[in-house]
Amino acid sequence: MADASTSASARRLVGARRVVVKIGSALLVDQASGRLNRRWLETLAVDLARLRGRGQQAVVVSSGAIALGRRHAGLPAGRLKLEESQAAAAVGQIRLAHAWKEVLEGHGLAVAQVLLTLEDTEQRRRYLNARSTLHTLLGLGVIPVINENDTVATAEIRYGDNDRLAARVAQMLSSDCVVLLSDVDGLYTANPAQRRDALHVPEVTDIDARIAAMAAGPISGVGSGGMATKIEAARIAVGAGCHLCIANGGVDHPLRAIEKGGRCTWFIARESPVAVRKQWIAGSLRPAGELVVDEGAGAALGRGKSLLPAGVTRVRGQFERGDAVRVLDAKGVELARGLSAYSSEDAGRIAGRRSAEIERILGYRGRAELIHRDDLVMSRRHAPGETDE
Repeated sequence: MADASTSASARRLVGARRVVVKIGSALLVDQASGRLNRRWLETLAVDLARLRGRGQQAVVVSSGAIALGRRHAGLPAGRLKLEESQAAAAVGQIRLAHAWKEVLEGHGLAVAQVLLTLEDTEQRRRYLNARSTLHTLLGLGVIPVINENDTVATAEIRYGDNDRLAARVAQMLSSDCVVLLSDVDGLYTANPAQRRDALHVPEVTDIDARIAAMAAGPISGVGSGGMATKIEAARIAVGAGCHLCIANGGVDHPLRAIEKGGRCTWFIARESPVAVRKQWIAGSLRPAGELVVDEGAGAALGRGKSLLPAGVTRVRGQFERGDAVRVLDAKGVELARGLSAYSSEDAGRIAGRRSAEIERILGYRGRAELIHRDDLVMSRRHAPGETDE
């Protein structure tokens, strides 16, 4: 790979504020013995420790529970029934979590296990709760190790692969970079196992029909995600303003290998996660209510500040936590749109009050801001009663 490409590859990973790393089953579990590949996992832990040492936040999406548990549960080789997969996951998950705890704590890193289902990233209330938990863990310096909750998920509510789960987690956390570590070193023009003339694709800037047609089935017999699922994951990540890398993790220190220019495929996002989120708030959401603010709060919003309860004079409409609302001045002119950190009922109770009083008034300790600046977009000036519709 050319020096320029190598530098760009390193910058996307090294320069990312928040990185989601997905590890495939074929890397974590030896296909012949069904045992954990502990020595390789130790080298990945060194890479993650280096990321944290640079001040980056890291999230791990780890496959391997079913592959690891099936041997201990005495299940046969081949395709498992849903209930057998759930049983294998239950047996394997505790071993997998323990292994992650050992290797990361060996580098002074705190680790937490988080199990998610499709519903946790699709249903608004569960999405908000999961996002809040993950943000809190990252703020505490903890590395979340995430897996699909295979022990309870039915066929209808499963992702079925951790590639798309990793992309959804990256979307949820406004991450800058996703790295999919598997047993392939990127996208090819055809399946390299079947076509000797297949060419490696180092960079993708537009996921069109031609790119989708390059996908093939899973190469290994362990993982559930083939190239098609990786491209779908790339669609999700890039759509959220997040770069995504597909790389061969079957080397020691796989993240360091990417930084040094190892062969991989980058799917390039054209906009940042913050810009994409702001566009989504501004143009894709139908406001469920309104917050009227005083002159001081309006001026603070114009300076890029968050909206505090003290600056709110009136709450209108019925909305829940996480719903979109309009922010108006005293004359009814729209100043901004954003996502409320409180329901309309609770917002009404704390309107005009200092943030330090929230816990006493509501009985729980919520956010200091009614709308955080990351969840708020300034509007063009609207006349009273005018909307974008």
